[in-house]
Amino acid sequence: MCGLAGFLRMPNTPERDAHRMWLEAMGRSIRHRGPDAGGVWMDDYVGMVHRRLSILDLSDAGNQPMVSESGRYIIAFNGEIYNFREIRKQLEAVGYRFRTQTDTEVLLALFDHKGEKCLEDLNGMFAIAIWDREARQLFLARDRLGKKPLYYYQESGQFAFASEIKALLQVPFVKTDIRPDAIKDFFAYQYVPDPKTIYRHVHKLPPGHWLTIDGEELTVRQYWDVSFARPSSASLPELEAGLYDLIDDAVRMRMVSDVPLGAFLSGGVDSSAVVGLMAGHADRPVTTCSIGFDSRRFDEVIWAKKVAELFHTDHHEFTVRENVAGSLSEIARFFDEPFADPSFVPTYFVSQLARQKVTVALAGDGGDENFAGYSKYRTDHLENRIRRLFPSALRHSAFPRLAQLAGAMNSPFTRKAQSLLGTLAMEPDEGFFVTNSFFRRSVWNRLVRGELKRETQGYDPADITRHHYHNADTDDHLSKILYTDIKTYLPGDILTKVDRMSMANSLETRAPLLDYRVVEYAASIPSALKMKGREKKFILKDTFSRLLPDDVLYRKKMGFSVPLAEWLRNELFDTAESVFNDDEGGLSHCFDMNAVRDLWQQHQGGNSQYTQELWSMLAFELWWGAYVDSK
Repeated sequence: MCGLAGFLRMPNTPERDAHRMWLEAMGRSIRHRGPDAGGVWMDDYVGMVHRRLSILDLSDAGNQPMVSESGRYIIAFNGEIYNFREIRKQLEAVGYRFRTQTDTEVLLALFDHKGEKCLEDLNGMFAIAIWDREARQLFLARDRLGKKPLYYYQESGQFAFASEIKALLQVPFVKTDIRPDAIKDFFAYQYVPDPKTIYRHVHKLPPGHWLTIDGEELTVRQYWDVSFARPSSASLPELEAGLYDLIDDAVRMRMVSDVPLGAFLSGGVDSSAVVGLMAGHADRPVTTCSIGFDSRRFDEVIWAKKVAELFHTDHHEFTVRENVAGSLSEIARFFDEPFADPSFVPTYFVSQLARQKVTVALAGDGGDENFAGYSKYRTDHLENRIRRLFPSALRHSAFPRLAQLAGAMNSPFTRKAQSLLGTLAMEPDEGFFVTNSFFRRSVWNRLVRGELKRETQGYDPADITRHHYHNADTDDHLSKILYTDIKTYLPGDILTKVDRMSMANSLETRAPLLDYRVVEYAASIPSALKMKGREKKFILKDTFSRLLPDDVLYRKKMGFSVPLAEWLRNELFDTAESVFNDDEGGLSHCFDMNAVRDLWQQHQGGNSQYTQELWSMLAFELWWGAYVDSK
């Protein structure tokens, strides 16, 4: 795995030495993504820098930026192309010759052969930058699901790009004006959804898109989307046979490596299935790594150990204890913008543990979004069943008034009733956002103040999920919300978390369940086979019943959760207490600090209903301290 960065230059600029220094600074800022080698390439029109984590062909011949055989194209590439050997044979058949054993050289030749249409042939995870010296055009592309990040800056005729925002911040012309609606997005979602970032002029290239710029005109195009329009009519046994074979092949493809390879193992269905399939392809015990907690409610290591014993893996565990407070600020810095999914903490530590044993780790990411594994899908399903019992006009008129009455009673039960009634008054697209939201509108309205309040008054973060919900090419509600999560939560939260925390430890992660063929196949499976009755991920569990025991398949899902309420009262108390009593920090620019402290005191008194909001505010302040105050 690697990191890349660069910028467009003005022709005949006299600042060549300064620009090289900028490129070198960009490279140093993302050295953790590629500690093995680094390179800079520059002409009168563009500068590019690359950091390499060697996975295939460990010789210097694989270093980047790499120049094509013709000399026309220069590439900086982050990722892995799993089918590169098949593509290489096809290119050799039409006359291409290769000097290395890398997928980078194959990708460069394929682009020379097909241009942007080369993306249709790729099975992998990638962020690509290719400079066309003849056309004087820069080409950027990101993989279908967004496994690998790619950011770009455009303002006042200046353009830069990078794997992480911190590299862009090394360039003097990059402006860092903060985007107010992105702050509101963050508190709603725990991350800033693409194509936005926290900075007004920095953007994420969305998954499944490419971009070209020639110094004047910028074009962004989508090259892939997932379709739910054609549910399969195959029988359940036929669907399961096809699914098993496809996931097995995706695992096999991701086991190609010239460095040690292992897996993350939580003991859940997804990671256990991946490990089981790996064991079938491996000629030695698979190295597996798990994270545990002192709190038994959140500790899954007993299940991970059970699966490890089942498949005779070389198993390793780490328990998160006193490591949290001392490491939190440094870990949070890797995100470059506010990020508040608390599972980034154990993800960092399991990546740190894995890197001591391997350089590449397979993971179970994608199973929940493809096969309806989250509890929120079940909650949303029940809410829709209740909605259908009442006329729309009645829900819109009576339910908000009942919610208001319930809220006035102010007991734990009536607060839940208030939340439910308020959600039921909405249509399904809006209701899903509210069920999915991590920072309630009522809390936001109570806290927000000043300029942020004025600038975001008419903006609703729910517009993001509504847009994707209605863009799905199906009328099936579950399929619509799965599509929405594939477009938002998956790349914005899950894949961002895994990429930053693994790359912080110079570890490459691969996700077989996010092979685009698996995603497309899953989209063709009728939603009634994904959530059947009370059983989430029904078809995935049934498919792997030949590989995994029932107590692994059907135990209660824990997810990669952390004891957040306990942390805020114990391990993180001093850190949070300092933040919430600071009237000069980033939060004070956004919120009424007296109201914030009221929520904090309620939490310390045993009321945990504001846990997620408090954590989001703490995460925001950690980002502010690292990237705003530090300037």
